[in-house]
Amino acid sequence: MRSTDALDTLALLSRQMALEPAEEAARHPDAPAPCGHSPDTLRRIFGDDPLRASVSSSETKKNSLGIHDAIMPGGRRIRLLKTLLTSACERDCYYCPFRAGRDFRRATFKPEEMARTFAELNRRGAVEGFFLSSGIIGGGVRTQDRLIDTAAILRRKLGYRGYLHLKLMPGSERDQVLAAMTLSDRVSINLEAPNQSRLSALAPKKIFFEELLQPLTWAAEIRRRMPPPRSGRWPSLVTQFVVGAAGESDVEILQTTAHLTRVLGLQRAYFSAFHPVHDTPLENLPPENPWREHRLYQAAFLIRDYGFEFEELPFDAQGRLPLDVDPKLAWAQQHLANAPVEVNRAAREALLKVPGIGPKGADAIIHARREHRLREPRQLARLGVITARALPFLLLDGKRPGVQLSFGL
Repeated sequence: MRSTDALDTLALLSRQMALEPAEEAARHPDAPAPCGHSPDTLRRIFGDDPLRASVSSSETKKNSLGIHDAIMPGGRRIRLLKTLLTSACERDCYYCPFRAGRDFRRATFKPEEMARTFAELNRRGAVEGFFLSSGIIGGGVRTQDRLIDTAAILRRKLGYRGYLHLKLMPGSERDQVLAAMTLSDRVSINLEAPNQSRLSALAPKKIFFEELLQPLTWAAEIRRRMPPPRSGRWPSLVTQFVVGAAGESDVEILQTTAHLTRVLGLQRAYFSAFHPVHDTPLENLPPENPWREHRLYQAAFLIRDYGFEFEELPFDAQGRLPLDVDPKLAWAQQHLANAPVEVNRAAREALLKVPGIGPKGADAIIHARREHRLREPRQLARLGVITARALPFLLLDGKRPGVQLSFGL
């Protein structure tokens, strides 16, 4: 394939891939959690009322070749190419822009062509990392082989040593999962739904446990039981859920997320607020409120990084998180408003449950109070605490600061 033809094909695939969220896409610097949009961005696009927000299009940072400004697991920013081997697909998932029978122009790369196209972009300095997925043609096993072939050519023949995120296909086999993991920095498979009953409403031909959860389970077992490859570490594991298309509750999504985090060592889950795609069976469903996606990210990070148990999250009677307040603040209003935490004595676990205090802030408090008593809000501010959010739930040397309760989103 000539280089101009390859770039034309890549541009077509990337325009189609833009309908899927960029998992590593960089977030707004003011976002409290690494999720799709910051509160300020959500307000700018959708207005001030989370309960009435709707979305008609997605914001993505990309150019015509699908190159995204991205944040890596360690926090480093790179230019990431996010694309497909092929946009042809034999599956008929109801929500998916690539579903079989949908009328649009398909495009396909051979493994060698894709590897060389990316390697050339990398050589020119246009990209620093690679996210590779594919539509399914000839079954998940055969498609997985093509993805692995592409990665192997890139690593072993062309000498690429940079970041590589490789998708695991539904129905991929254990040996394929192992092969993908030896070549990648991150692997993922999209569960799309929290259980089989919800998945059936989105993708009736997909089997939740055997096709989707099993490859993720194999990946977790490989990480636990086998020595890592020459790089010295196994790739991280992530998954993704479509939110709002199958009638699922936040309880269902976060219960599954908490289980995967605890049992399989899932590094993170991505949540994609449903947006209807023309010429699909779900094209007439309303788009999901983007604030729901944001609250799910916040809750998932409370479980992963802040010591919250799933059962502690502030769900309503319908199993939903509140949209008008972040879940950590909602929990604190219920549990800490009349039982504030003494900052000079509290354990790290208790400090982490106070709004405005993150892991770094909690560690800084514990270190500082070994040297002296903490009596003034300005002392906390110097330690990285967001005092407007934290002070209503704290005691400073036995005294409660006189502040107004912050309802920041």
